Amino acid sequence: MPFENVLIETHDGVATLTINRPKSLNALNTATVAELCLAVEQVADDRSVKALILTGAGDKAFVAGADIAEMAHMASPAALTFSELGHRLGDLLESLPIPTIAAVNGFALGGGCELAMACDLIYASEKARFGQPEVNLSVIPGFGGTSRLARRVGPHRARELIFTGDLIDAAHAERYGLVLAVLPPEQLLPHCREVAKKIAGKGPLAVSQAKKVLAAGADLPLQAANALERQAFATLFGSRDQKEGMAAFLEKRPPRFEGH
Repeated sequence: MPFENVLIETHDGVATLTINRPKSLNALNTATVAELCLAVEQVADDRSVKALILTGAGDKAFVAGADIAEMAHMASPAALTFSELGHRLGDLLESLPIPTIAAVNGFALGGGCELAMACDLIYASEKARFGQPEVNLSVIPGFGGTSRLARRVGPHRARELIFTGDLIDAAHAERYGLVLAVLPPEQLLPHCREVAKKIAGKGPLAVSQAKKVLAAGADLPLQAANALERQAFATLFGSRDQKEGMAAFLEKRPPRFEGH
C-alpha cells in the first residue's frame, strides 16, 4: 500500500519505516499517524519480517513532535481523538510480535520521543535531541509520554524532564538509560540494520515470546512474572523450531528456523 508520508522498505527479513515529512521535520499530523498505524499493521501481516526499524527522513529530525499547526485549532474532543490515535500507534508497535528499533537521527521531541519509546530498542545519532517540551505550550504529553518515560528513565527523572520541558542531548539520553548507544550519524542506520539482521536470524517464536514475557512481566509481581516465563519456556518446546535449534547446536551447523 503506497503512503504519502511514510516509506516502507523490506530487505533480508528487516522492515524499515521512514517518516517522510522532512520539510516539517517529520512532525506527526493526523494523516501521518494514521499512515503509520496502517504501515505497522502491514508489517505485522508480513510473516517474512522478523524485525522493524523506525526512523525519520533527512538528517535533522527523527520526529520533531506532533504538528502544532494542526493542534493549535483543536478543541478538547478533537484533541482526545488525536491522542487516542497516537496511543493506538504506540500500542500497535508494542504488540507487534517482532522487535522494533528506533533509529533516532535528530530531534525526537514530544510525540517523536513518545514514538521512539514505544519501540523496544532505541539507538541515537550524536545529533539526536530528546525531550517532552509540551508544558511550553501549556499541554502535557499525549501519546504515552507520562507513562513510558517514567518506565525508561525512572519516575524522578521523568518528572524533571516533563515539568521543565528541557531537552537533552544524546549523551545525556544514554546516561539516563533512554538510549542504548550513541553513534556517528553515518553509522546509525547501519548499526540498527546490523542489530535487526542479527535478531532476524534467531528463532522467531522465541524472540516473540521473549518480547511478550518481558512486556507483560514488567508490571507484575516477581512470582507472577516468573510464572509467565515458565509457561512460555515450556510452550516453545512444542515447536519445530526448538527441535531444529537444538539439533543444529548438537550437529554444529547453522539452524534453519521456519517460525513453526
